[in-house]
Amino acid sequence: MVEFSKVNLKDIEEDDEGEEEGEEVESAPPLKVGEEREIGSNGLKKKLMKRGLNWETPQFGDEVTVHYVGSLSDGSIFISTRASNEPFTLKLGRGDIVIGLDHGIVTMRRGEVALFTLPPELAYGASGRAGIPPNAVVQLEVELLSWITVVDVCKDGGIIKKILENGEQIGPPGDLDEVRVNYKAMLVDGTIVADTRDEGVEFYIKDGHFCPALVKAIKTMKKGERVNLVVQPQYGFGEVGKKSNELPSIPPKSTLSISAELLSFKRVIDITGDLKVKKKVLREGEGTVTANEGAAVTDRNYLWITKCRCNSGSVSLLVRYKAMLEDGTVFERKGIDGEQPLEFITDEEQTIVGLDRAVSTMKKNEYALVTISPEYGFGSTEVKQDLAVVPPSSTILYEVEMLDFVREKAPWEMSNAERIEAAAWKKEEGNQLFKNGKYQRAAKKYDKAADYVGEDGYLTGDDEKVVKSLRVSCWLNGAACSLKLNNFGEAINLCSKILDVESCNVKALYRRAQAYMGISELHSAEMDIKRASEADPHNREIKLIQKSLKQLQAESNRRDAKLYKAMFPSTSKDASTAAKRLKTGEDDTRDEYVSAMEAGNASVDQAASDTTAKT
Repeated sequence: MVEFSKVNLKDIEEDDEGEEEGEEVESAPPLKVGEEREIGSNGLKKKLMKRGLNWETPQFGDEVTVHYVGSLSDGSIFISTRASNEPFTLKLGRGDIVIGLDHGIVTMRRGEVALFTLPPELAYGASGRAGIPPNAVVQLEVELLSWITVVDVCKDGGIIKKILENGEQIGPPGDLDEVRVNYKAMLVDGTIVADTRDEGVEFYIKDGHFCPALVKAIKTMKKGERVNLVVQPQYGFGEVGKKSNELPSIPPKSTLSISAELLSFKRVIDITGDLKVKKKVLREGEGTVTANEGAAVTDRNYLWITKCRCNSGSVSLLVRYKAMLEDGTVFERKGIDGEQPLEFITDEEQTIVGLDRAVSTMKKNEYALVTISPEYGFGSTEVKQDLAVVPPSSTILYEVEMLDFVREKAPWEMSNAERIEAAAWKKEEGNQLFKNGKYQRAAKKYDKAADYVGEDGYLTGDDEKVVKSLRVSCWLNGAACSLKLNNFGEAINLCSKILDVESCNVKALYRRAQAYMGISELHSAEMDIKRASEADPHNREIKLIQKSLKQLQAESNRRDAKLYKAMFPSTSKDASTAAKRLKTGEDDTRDEYVSAMEAGNASVDQAASDTTAKT
């Protein structure tokens, strides 16, 4: 017969419910052997006789196994498990011996021996018991042999987990992870209804397996952990049970006992946040550092090729991979079977987006299987690769190994000259991307360049002037990218940074006005255009955008007039006259508005670019 423990939920205390009455205060210094101390405020005293191992202690709800000897104040023994050499197992919190002793045991470590002195109210009270007089102070010498941690997985008594063996400090697995589990399930009468034998079974957590309780419990386990689960019907097979051709069927409303061990698991990471690029870690990498943006990729057996152009901070990584279709057809190899590795810089569109993003999350010596949906792969087009053709809309897989990498220098690790040179190089890369219409990537380059010269409090003389010019240039060009991407908020932010240091910068005023017009803040746009016109009265682009603003204001006034007419029908005649007046000149300025917006966004700050090139 299978023994099922009766669990009182009140006995299983939450870790975050505060200190239990009678617990040893954590801030108190550890007891020395032979030292006695009162625990709590109820008169319970503890004298340490022998130190225990490690620092772990049992909790209320756990099942502990102890030897204990009970005696009265005159030294007479009234009970002893040592006499029969049969340890006693109890559940902490139920008062199986006396309730006061439970509060003492939760302060003990494995192998520890302690002498507890209990006042009558924590022991046998005013009535006493056979061999123990009323209102007796008793002493209990306890040796904590072991304990089993008991966890109420769902906090409702439906799944009670007893930890038979603690696992490694790896886990627990997440919803996307693939696990290998060895388990055996039995009915109350001991009938085996499921058994994976020693080899275990593999499955993804999100797909579920056997019954809901097994998956819920596994999500609380660490690698190598062994447990016994007591599963109530609502987390097993409920009202219907389960029929089986090979093993005995599971009757309706059956309580199950499941012994399980988490043999291993492989982490699966959602790289893009939409489950369209997933990385399953087949072998964990070293440390916590991953590859970062601006890394060149090559192979372990080749010499380092350091991408230090102008000390821009790019670095070398070492990678190899095998690329496959879902049916296993290999269409490309790099760094395998004599093939040369792929060398590329991340975030430079030198490989497909999905692989680029996955590689940048890998640690040194990590080995992973990356699954890439068409959106992040080759899309809806057919692509001929080295070894096979990739059909349209194919999901593809890469077995990738990160052999080695060196992170690029951070700005604070560089000298002033290196930072200026790195910023100039990044800015030039941004300019080229902007000219090619790759505004998102260009914006990143400008942002990176500005980071290199982000603080100039320590600079003097010519260096200070160069850094200021570079920073302003990068912000201006970044604002131009933001306008192209309709990211008007970021454009306003970047231009405002410039105007904080150069209050009459015409390009910053012009581009911020464009951004304000993009979000219909016409009054703010008018103020910026006015300031820009005062600073440069003959600027053609300022005059064009001024006309465009007037058109937008006219359109806004016309909309207001229509709204006014709808709200106050009796004044419709006057409103109609006002609307006609506001419409005058609208057709003549529409084309000028389009021309002004295009002219303002069509180029980056070439003058600042030229200044940078000279540095």
